[in-house]
Amino acid sequence: MGRVTERRRVLRIRDGATGHRADTLVAEEPMEIRLNGRPLAVTMRTPGDDFALAVGFLVSEGVLASEQDVTGVVYCAGATADGGNTYNVVDVTLAPGVPMPDITLERNVYTSSSCGLCGKASLDAVRTATRMPAGDPQQPRLTPELLAALPDRLRAAQAVFDRTGGLHAAALFTGEGELLDVREDVGRHNAVDKLVGRALQQGLLPLHDRILMVSGRASFELVQKAVMAGIPVLAAVSAPSSLAVDLAAESGLTLVGFLRGSSMNVYSGADRFALAAEQAH
Repeated sequence: MGRVTERRRVLRIRDGATGHRADTLVAEEPMEIRLNGRPLAVTMRTPGDDFALAVGFLVSEGVLASEQDVTGVVYCAGATADGGNTYNVVDVTLAPGVPMPDITLERNVYTSSSCGLCGKASLDAVRTATRMPAGDPQQPRLTPELLAALPDRLRAAQAVFDRTGGLHAAALFTGEGELLDVREDVGRHNAVDKLVGRALQQGLLPLHDRILMVSGRASFELVQKAVMAGIPVLAAVSAPSSLAVDLAAESGLTLVGFLRGSSMNVYSGADRFALAAEQAH
């Protein structure tokens, strides 16, 4: 199994003084996702929660909607020329009756640690109709005070970030702000897939009463993943993109950006905020 962190010798320069020391780095390795034995996608990820990452990715692709859709997830043996196992190839087996998506050279996708899904034939191909709509536009009821507390709770749970400073994180909270799960990865989209995949494995989808909090910005891919999992609220510490806002508005998702202290911007779904009418001035 791959390690989450690795050690490297570096030359450290501080205020003119130099010296060599060991530095802790976050690990990054490619992982191939196969579906019924056929290659589907490759993602650059931090090793760990690989099975959850694979099934979470398939939720965002519209292939899976519940744990009953999967009969098995395994590492592929003999992934190297000498028959060893790199633990970098994961095969997901669909349950009988679950439709197999069209896997063609054009359809196959490559995901990186920075950009999320790449190689889509068109924007329309990304706007996949979810089987888990965002639910009640009034729930969960949000307040600025509740959301303002989430970044610190997320940061306090980032164990690997404390050692490396090189990881993104995603967390699921209840509508009352209780931290339920947090995952870290070099790619924030991978961290979200790991969260969603773990929820699928536990039979918790759709996540209609949950808040998704992510480090960094809110990209189109993250909004898509939230929508596909039925998550009604996505909050980010940085900016969303214009396409992220468009998709959130179309899907009934509450999108909050620049969540820093008591300040935040609500880009869509303001109806979920208590006293939204009074706060909209």
